Amino acid sequence: MIERTLRQVLATRIDFKKAIIIFGPRQTGKTTLAKALATQLQQPFVYFNGDASVTKTLWKTENIAALTQSFGTKKIVILDEAQMIDQVGLICKQLIDAELGIQLIITGSSSLTIADKTQEPLTGRKWEHYLYPISCAELMTHQGIPTFLETLSQYLVYGMYPEVVTHLQDAKAVLTNIASSYLYKDVLALVGLKKPQLLEKILKALALQVGNEVSLNELATLVSADVKTVDNYIYLLEQVFVVYRLGSISRSERNEISTKKKIYFYDNGIRNALLGNFAPVPLRQDIGALWENFLIAERKKMLAYHGFYGRSYFWRNKQQAEIDYVEEIDGKIYAYELKCNPTAKSKFSSSFTNAFNPVETKVIHPENFWQWLNTYPY
Repeated sequence: MIERTLRQVLATRIDFKKAIIIFGPRQTGKTTLAKALATQLQQPFVYFNGDASVTKTLWKTENIAALTQSFGTKKIVILDEAQMIDQVGLICKQLIDAELGIQLIITGSSSLTIADKTQEPLTGRKWEHYLYPISCAELMTHQGIPTFLETLSQYLVYGMYPEVVTHLQDAKAVLTNIASSYLYKDVLALVGLKKPQLLEKILKALALQVGNEVSLNELATLVSADVKTVDNYIYLLEQVFVVYRLGSISRSERNEISTKKKIYFYDNGIRNALLGNFAPVPLRQDIGALWENFLIAERKKMLAYHGFYGRSYFWRNKQQAEIDYVEEIDGKIYAYELKCNPTAKSKFSSSFTNAFNPVETKVIHPENFWQWLNTYPY
């Protein structure tokens, strides 16, 4: 089993008082992680699947007595896919306030649903963490750096979902299944969306624009929908961990672009599955976009697992000078250019350096990226 970085982080949160909530995309190993954590603690656990009808029947506010009896002597209680349970926040609050000496571990693939249901009831009673597809750092630890680097081109195409990593020979089938069976499930369930075809159009359009600034007006015209609908769909896709937006940093200078966003996918494999393009790296015309999406998604994983409290951006001005990726933490700026060609020339705009005075400017390329993704700098 590939050791997940988050497991040791979560182990420090165990106090048999506050609930631990693990958010993340479907099929990324949240259930496996929760059970591994219970095993590490050498504690028997009771497991509930929020998708199961028996769980939905038992996990109700009027059934708290029966629910607690179902725990028996187990001290670890795992509730999987908690977004499927009505009033889950209120139920968990009652369990925590009863001081039963149990550790609640809750997982969910919809941050919007669970956050809405737990925000007020569990204020001060929970820890929130995110689990993403396998990270570079986890694979480097598991395989060794040389083996990982040898396989990098496949991860750029097929991504790093756990089942993809462990069954690379079946990667196309695995990704096609995830993209068709799981990708839309939470989005459609969230608000009862009736137009999955429009959702597919939006996703494919976003997949083609990775690395570019996204205009909602242009996107709406492309998919024949109004701007508000497109914006709502993208918001829902963010809440179920399919895509995320990267905003632009600005010091409010008139020549800076400060309103547009870039949109990236959490996983290259999902992006390529949506396009139906699994061509190998040497044959691809979009290698620059793949490289950029890969690096930014991997950086997001690494920072999340280590407790990053800063912000991430890109930068561009009206003269088209651009910085691919910027981090700001404790008032300090770190700027990075992401290049798939290690010999490519890259110059950091003086407009940017004069305005932001970055403490680090660095080009990230295939010969040094693994260090950038394997070392937490803050």
